[in-house]
Amino acid sequence: MKIKNYVEDLRKKSATELNEELVAAKKELFNLRFQNATNQLDNTSRIKEVRKNIARIQTVISELSKASK
Repeated sequence: MKIKNYVEDLRKKSATELNEELVAAKKELFNLRFQNATNQLDNTSRIKEVRKNIARIQTVISELSKASK
């Protein structure tokens, strides 16, 4: 249920908001990878979760672009 709510929230956002969220998620992923490389990351499953969220955001962005054509 949590994932469905997240995707529904993404679909309600505009393209600029989605792009901002995508940039923020990519920054978070970079920071998580950096922490993992320096052995400071406790919850390594967070990397996988953020990667999937990035894919979800990109999917919604592509849906919006296809719908506008």
